[in-house]
Amino acid sequence: MRDGGRIAGAIEIVDAVLNRHQPVKDALRDWGKAHRFAGSGGRAWMSGLVMDALRHRASSRVQMGQDTPRGLVLGALHRGWGLSAEAIAERLADDPHAPSALSEAELAALDAPSADLPLAAQAEIPDWLEPSFVRAFGGDAAAEGLAMATRAPVDLRVNTLKTDPEKAQAAVVAKLKDAALSELVANAIRIPGTDPRAKAPPADAIPAYGKGWVEVQDIGSQIAALAAGMIEGGQILDYCAGAGGKTLALAALSANSGQVHAWDYDWRRLRAIWPRLQRAGVRNVQVHDGKEDEALTALADKMDVVFIDAPCTGSGTWRRRPDSKWRLKPEALQRRIAEQTEVLERASRYVRPGGRLVYVTCSILPEENEDRAAAFLESAPDFRAEPALGAMMETGLLTGEGEVQVGACAGRFDALQLTPARTGTDGFYICVMRRGEGG
Repeated sequence: MRDGGRIAGAIEIVDAVLNRHQPVKDALRDWGKAHRFAGSGGRAWMSGLVMDALRHRASSRVQMGQDTPRGLVLGALHRGWGLSAEAIAERLADDPHAPSALSEAELAALDAPSADLPLAAQAEIPDWLEPSFVRAFGGDAAAEGLAMATRAPVDLRVNTLKTDPEKAQAAVVAKLKDAALSELVANAIRIPGTDPRAKAPPADAIPAYGKGWVEVQDIGSQIAALAAGMIEGGQILDYCAGAGGKTLALAALSANSGQVHAWDYDWRRLRAIWPRLQRAGVRNVQVHDGKEDEALTALADKMDVVFIDAPCTGSGTWRRRPDSKWRLKPEALQRRIAEQTEVLERASRYVRPGGRLVYVTCSILPEENEDRAAAFLESAPDFRAEPALGAMMETGLLTGEGEVQVGACAGRFDALQLTPARTGTDGFYICVMRRGEGG
């Protein structure tokens, strides 16, 4: 399959995402099933182009003067992949399966000198989110948004219940030669991002993963888990546990001691947790399903740490899920805000006097982060904010460089806002609050 046919396939897939409202993973899968002749290399090439077309939608539609699947793919080839108008035209001309030749208007758009873009286009975000970005990042809004439009690396968390970082790294490097220990977290491994035309590193197919030595987890998510602090022998509640990524990290932090309770309001999300716990050798996790008032009543006022991985827009993961950026609407943000307010109120009931409440989102929007923490602290006078970095340092797992980079992300309430531009991770907000001893 030549490049012209691949470009045509990418246009079809982007059309399915934008006009038939398919999640990008489903659209890629369905196209691949219907076009098996493309081969794995061709499908990886198209996947990279589709993802970049979605990542750079805002700037491409300004440059190309159109918000069509074709225009976005052509814009990604030019802006993201560095192909000139002539090079793109050549790829369309030498393949009978390619889309139609470039029009005069398209040639002119691709050849035009770079113009001053509005802020939303510079940041590669929907127009309606521009005020949120300016509020969150000020003069860095464009750079922060653009960093959200890059390709993410693959990160691994070393499972210290089964091995140590050096042994795990050696096992990973044997299969993925570019893997290296993280400069931020002592038990994390990073596999750098590859060329967008190539396949992603098969991290979940290597023997070290199958043995439970490593778990795929963004380093930002690993840093967020460290905010639980020194929890060996403690009673921990992972509230909104989902598929269990943070649960596994908390179990490793506790060295399989004490008790980690994992619960989620949607029991279906917990289905993936069981094989993950078994593979990781976790023995101190109790999974709770069913209605909260029935499943967790006995835990009220007893938890040393309640960890909330709150439902959110997922704006911090736009590098990996760029289609979700364009599906997000103001009303969906408002629903998430209401859910976060309720989750904070309900989860706080399980914190013992003197215990710690950790509020985490994979979001970069202040409405979901600082605003929610402020509203909760105003409504719950027995809780006070404390430095998230201090809790992380208790674990001893932040490196010296990690302490510097993560510490530079501190804001109001000494909470942390990680971003790709600041820490090279997904976007995570981490706020730690302590319940008073007399609470």
